[in-house]
This record gives sequence, C-alpha cells and structure tokens, in this order.
Amino acid sequence: MSTAILTGLPVPGSPLEGDLRSLGFDVRTAPGTASAEDLEALLRDLPAGERVAVVDHRFVGHVHALRLGLTDPRFPVAAVPGAVTAQAGARGELTRALRTAAAGAPAAGAPRDFDTAEPSAPDRLAAVLESTGTDVHRPELGTLVATVAYDPQARNAARQAVAAVDDEAVRLRGAVKARDGFFTTYCVSPYSRYLARWSARRGLTPNQVTTASLLTALIAAGCAATGTRGGFVAAGLLLLFSFVLDCTDGQLARYSLQYSTLGAWLDATFDRAKEYAYYAGLALGAARGGDDVWALALGAMVLQTCRHVVDFSFNEANHDATGNTSPTAALSDKLDSVGWTVWLRRMIVLPIGERWALIAVLTALTTPRVTLVVLLVGCALAACYTTAGRVLRSLTRKATRTDRAARALDDLADNGPLGSAFAALRPGIALPAPALALAGGAAVLCAALLSSYGSPWVVVGAVVYVIFSGLALARPLKGALDWLVPPFFRVAEYSTVLVLAAKADVNGCLPAAFGLVAAVAYHHYDTVYRIKGGTGAPPRWLVRTIGGQEGRTLAVALAAVVLHDTDFTVALTALAVAVALVVLVESIRFWVTAHKRGAPAVHDEGEPA
Repeated sequence: MSTAILTGLPVPGSPLEGDLRSLGFDVRTAPGTASAEDLEALLRDLPAGERVAVVDHRFVGHVHALRLGLTDPRFPVAAVPGAVTAQAGARGELTRALRTAAAGAPAAGAPRDFDTAEPSAPDRLAAVLESTGTDVHRPELGTLVATVAYDPQARNAARQAVAAVDDEAVRLRGAVKARDGFFTTYCVSPYSRYLARWSARRGLTPNQVTTASLLTALIAAGCAATGTRGGFVAAGLLLLFSFVLDCTDGQLARYSLQYSTLGAWLDATFDRAKEYAYYAGLALGAARGGDDVWALALGAMVLQTCRHVVDFSFNEANHDATGNTSPTAALSDKLDSVGWTVWLRRMIVLPIGERWALIAVLTALTTPRVTLVVLLVGCALAACYTTAGRVLRSLTRKATRTDRAARALDDLADNGPLGSAFAALRPGIALPAPALALAGGAAVLCAALLSSYGSPWVVVGAVVYVIFSGLALARPLKGALDWLVPPFFRVAEYSTVLVLAAKADVNGCLPAAFGLVAAVAYHHYDTVYRIKGGTGAPPRWLVRTIGGQEGRTLAVALAAVVLHDTDFTVALTALAVAVALVVLVESIRFWVTAHKRGAPAVHDEGEPA
C-alpha cells in the first residue's frame, strides 16, 4: 500500500483525492497550516516499507500525469508539478529534505503560493532534494497537464486544458515503444496496445502475459514437431500470436507501470527460450519426414546467440565511455534523420519482429530445411552488417573506457579456472586481446574442421585455446576492439561443439549438442541480463563449477577423442543436463530473491535483434 499526504487548504469540488485512491494510494490530509515539522511527524507515523507521496491540494491535472509521476517503480524519487514521491528506500532523503525545508529559505526557482507567498510544499521538497544531489525523476508529460492552480482563474484554465486532452489516448500511445522494428510498429502494435489495456482492466500482470507467450510458442514448436503440413501452418500462426503476446506484455508494463527486475528477466529469457525451442521443433518435424536438419537448427542458434553477444559486448564497452565520439556514429545519426533510411536500417538487422514473421511464413509455406537455410543466410548478412558497423565505430572513436566496462567484458568472457590460471601469469605479450582470442578460437575450430573425428589434434587445438583464452584476459579489456573478445569465445565454443557432433555422425549426437549449447547459452544470457540490470555477474563459484568456456571446450574435445559411437552422445547429454541444472537452479534462486528484496525495476525499451 502507498500513502499520499495532501497539503494546503482543500479545494471544493477537486477530484484529486479520488484520483489518488484510484492509483492505489491511501490518502491522508495534513492540517491546512501544517509545517514541515508536522509533515515529518506524519511521515514518521507511516509504515517504513511503503511508498509515500506529498501532493498539493491545488493540483490540477490528468490522472495519467499523476500515475507517471507517483507510481513508476523504476525511480526511487520522482516529481511532477505539485507532487513528489519517494519509495521506501528513499524515505530517508525525503525526511532530510523536510528538515532542510523547515530550517532554510525556499529553494531557488520553487513556485510561490498565491496567498501566503510560501512555496508549494511538494515543489519545495523536490527542489531541496535536487539541491542536495538526489536524482529526482521528472517524467516527460507531453500534452498531459500537471500544475498547481494558485487562484480560481488559473484553476478553471487548467481544468479546461485537462478536458481538451484525451488522457486515455495518451496513455495508449505511451504503451508502445518509442523505437521498434517495422513489422512490430505497423503490423502488431496498432492492435496489441488494446490487448494490453484489456489485460490491465482484468487484472492480468505482464509476467502472466509473458508466460502465456512462452506457452504459446512451445505449443507452436510442438505443432512444428508433428512434421505435417497442417502442423507447420498451425505452428506459424501460433508463433505469430506468441509474438503478439510478447509485444503485449511490454505494452502492459508501460500502460500500467508494472515494471520489475523479475519481469525484465522473464521477458528477455523467455524470448530466447521460445525461439530456440521452435528451432528444435522444426528439426524434430523434419526428422519425421526423413530430413535431418539438426545441424542447421544448431547453427541458427549459434549464429543468433553470437549476434546478441556482439550487441551486448559493444554496448557494455561503450555505454559509460568518456569522449565517446565517432565520425561513423555521426553519419549513422545523420542517416536516422532521413525517414526511409530509419526503417531500412532497422529491417536490415532482422530484429525479432521481422525474424519471427519470416520464420512463421516460411514454416507454413515451405519446409524446415528451407526455413532454417533462409534464416541462416538472413542472420549472417545482418550479423556482418551490424558487426562491421560496430568495428568501424570503434576504430574511429576517441573514447576512454572505464574500469566498470572492462569488468563487464571480463565477466562476459566467462573464463573458467584454466584460463584464469594463465591470465594470472601476466605474460608480457604485445598482441591485442582480440587477436589472441581469435587465434585461440581458430586453433581449436580448425583442428575440429580439418581432422577426422577422434583425432588427437582436436585436443591439441583445445589446449592452445585454453592458453590463449587466459592470455587474452591478462590485461583489462579497454582497447578499441576488446569488446570482440566475448563474441570470439562464443563462436569458438559453440562452433566446436557443433562441428564435433556433426563429425561424430551418430544418431542423437546433434540433438545432444543442441541441448548442451542451449544450456550454456542460457548461462551466457543470464550473465548479460544480470549486468544490464545492475545486479552484477554470476558468482565465480558458478563459473568454476561449470568449467568456464575454455574448460567446457577442452572437455568436449577430450570426450570426442576418448569416446566413440553412442558414448560421445551420452557424454554431451550428461554435460548438458549438469550445466542446465546448476545454472537454472542458481539463476532462478537469484532472480526470485532479487525480486523479493526489491531490486531496482528495469525495462528494456529497445527491440532486441
């Protein structure tokens, strides 16, 4: 429960109290002559674990303006004209601001009360909070009205301004992301926003819609696994509906401001689970028709995961860099100012909307093999385009990367105890980290590609890879292209598993490899979402327990040399189950605990590739 304290003299006929109650606030009224000390006493009597808001009785504005200003869980302190709020964790700052307001003069720029020449209490508190260094979020209201009317004439004018703007229409528009892909913007969002409103009015939560989207996609994968034309058509339709629900959950979160750390994690994780489960469904369906496309399905998962790692690594390396300028970035911004180039550039990268639409249509009209081949070609072209652009930006960028960025890249690298042991030697090798990572990955991957199954050269290549993995992380990753190190590691590990499983030529080996890569990819995505959410990377014991990327690569290489026939399949299956169990149990424990302890709510406003 949240509590709103109304200050100042009541205004006859004002709907403010009812508006606040509709937003979930318990409303208390301070005496009309209440001082800062009186407000502090009222605040002290409220339960410590709840949000509190201070609102001027003379506030006039839209309900959605109050909702944006007073209920968004992402911001500890927020304000709109005439109202200020603090979550439980920021109550101390609000109390100190009350004491400062009681002891000192009004903050510069604070609005003046029409009758008493004193500042409006909420606005004065917000000004004091900002003057003491507290970050006060002030939402962009656009056409919404939020003001303090100091006389009857101003109140009437404000009420007319409120009546002239459709509060609900603004709220619906705000439920849609400001930046989305072409397919999502024009083929889904025009109606999914109304589905989000329908869900909100029936008390559904974004997490429930996210779960429904996952279940729909899993049913779609099951339909694809039947291997029949009817199953493929049903799978394509269900995949599209799953994507509609996927858009709806985020729009519902924005519509009702139901953001949470757990919700952001579920949304991102389930997107990957849905897509990769669908690849497996296509492979199973093809197998029923006598066509083995497990290598293509695994290749599509490897390529898509590596694309995401490129995005994550580049963004983490540069989001807090200083002097972060680049002629290439300036050209990109210039192109974004031309309407048609914006949509073309967004479609070229084959984001999730365009990609799922492509998969759904091809599934319904063609075969799993055609679907996966076209997907691989499209994703490969998109990967080349985005990676080339990021490399050009990095080479032309004058930037100084921070220690935090270096730590994030080190965590994304996922080196285990073997690689860390060589990194600890601190050898004086002058080669840049990306060159070392590329050389090590090339050694193990070329050994797997160029030798026969069971050849000891694969183990030699894996040992070289272990050494070079450590050497690549011997120094902090602050170079211009050091963000390429984690993607190089992902390509090396995943592709080695794919190649060795394909060369084993044993029934069930590629599905087992698919399961192993899926389990490891989940761990890597989980690492990304923890870093993006500001909660830190997974604990080192987890990385050590599952071997690190170089340890797993060496283990698979050794298994390919020592084991033959079905034994290698059993080894891959066992490793997949072990990694999945350890990673899933720790990950679920972490995110549920973070949600319960009130970790800062997050929400991703960009459409992932």
